Amino acid sequence: MREQKIPLVQLTGGEPLEQPSAFELVRRLSDEGFEVVIETGGHVDISPVDPRAVLVLDVKCPGSGMEKRNLWSNLARLKPKDEIKFVLADRADFDYALRVVSEHRLDEKGCALLFSPVHGVLSPADLAAWLVKEGPRGARLNLQLHKYVWPAAERGV
Repeated sequence: MREQKIPLVQLTGGEPLEQPSAFELVRRLSDEGFEVVIETGGHVDISPVDPRAVLVLDVKCPGSGMEKRNLWSNLARLKPKDEIKFVLADRADFDYALRVVSEHRLDEKGCALLFSPVHGVLSPADLAAWLVKEGPRGARLNLQLHKYVWPAAERGV
């Protein structure tokens, strides 16, 4: 990575924080000057993560069927440079996300609030309209761009 002058390393895929050596890897990469971004499903305690890393933490909405996996204590551990992602299947998920933002005062943390429609289920235009009308401070529409650039690709993107 140094030879290619790549400044950023992103850990994703499955749940990177469930890997036994993930926390040490993040520390070592940070020590070597890399910017480290970790995409986490939000169900693993993030307190051992090196504070130099940026977290993109999923809050599971009811439409996912995974809402019970949310580790709510993680929200209090987030730093202003971190991001919180809500993947929404419908209006009920959007309303749920707004309640989570309000109850945990997430719009006051300084974190980016990413609102992503489930591809092929919720229209990005509908979600954008809801965000314009009711979205919290720091809210951004977040699309899975690879599904628009390579719509027929199932793997390898």
